[in-house]
Amino acid sequence: MTMTVGILGASGYAGAELLRLLARHPHLEVAWAAGDRTAGQLLAERYPGLADAYGDLAFCTADEGLDKGADALFLALPHGDSAGGLAARATLAAGLAVDLSADFRLHDARAYPVWYGAPHPCPEELGAWPYGLPELHRDELAGAAKIAVGGCYPTAALLALAPLLAAGLVEPDGIVVDAKSGLTGAGRSLKDPYLYAQANENVTPYGVGAHRHTPEIEQELGRAAGRPVAVTFTPHLVPMTRGLLATCYATLASGAGGDAVAACHAAAYADEPFVDVLRPGAWPATRAVATTNRVQVAAALDRRTGRVVAAAAIDNLVKGAAGQAVQCANLALGLPETAGLDLVPPGP
Repeated sequence: MTMTVGILGASGYAGAELLRLLARHPHLEVAWAAGDRTAGQLLAERYPGLADAYGDLAFCTADEGLDKGADALFLALPHGDSAGGLAARATLAAGLAVDLSADFRLHDARAYPVWYGAPHPCPEELGAWPYGLPELHRDELAGAAKIAVGGCYPTAALLALAPLLAAGLVEPDGIVVDAKSGLTGAGRSLKDPYLYAQANENVTPYGVGAHRHTPEIEQELGRAAGRPVAVTFTPHLVPMTRGLLATCYATLASGAGGDAVAACHAAAYADEPFVDVLRPGAWPATRAVATTNRVQVAAALDRRTGRVVAAAAIDNLVKGAAGQAVQCANLALGLPETAGLDLVPPGP
């Protein structure tokens, strides 16, 4: 069985990853790829490595793609574009719409203007798009018609922390998430901090106390904990192309022990196809998951301080964006969850 796919925003980093992953997907075939600023250009000219997969297929405009429709649509668009009207059109043009932006991740319309500076254009849709993190919400994604794929930083932080909160092993208060991401996490942009001369040999925090992924992390950790959670989240840009590492700190719950912490991830992720729980003493590394949909997680108790350290590494463009979107689409369409995602990292 082969289903057709359309991609909105195919000329960006996440769109390029979607094209790469779908090029060898056994059940999904790209029928069109939209990029308004690249319309008419051959995909092979922008992405020479995909020439064999896409031949003479050229970018079209969003309007042209939506007019054609498809069995499934991926929206790899900048913030605001999906909610601004393209998502509504996508749900009419396809049986499944998978949004990679943050437009529909939050469930509380009151939180949206606090973090995004304006009211949501269609607040009735918030909460109507299941949150696309299969390891936490697989049942909600099966058969879904629209999905809001989890963000890159939240994906790593949630996979590191959610099992510990759900098991009552750490306190919901005072959680700190310290995360580092490669430059592709900022999107295809010519802003000064992302230029080579500024980013090379430089590490800097950004969005301190105000990053838009904060309410997303709090929302999903709150679901795991069964009560509201507030986190201190500080992201950093590091001078590498791709990869994301989140190191998280939480206070050990009263009565909990270090052995339970070490065993928690193993129990939570025993049957997960993409999560690798590391042995005691080993810690996640971005190179070990690069270009794949895999996740490395680990946790340990710092007995001196009574704090739990939990960490997760992902590829921000794959498990943090395009790969997770494909994983969610597989579930929604009734396909094998791992289809098209049998990837291994590069060598040294």
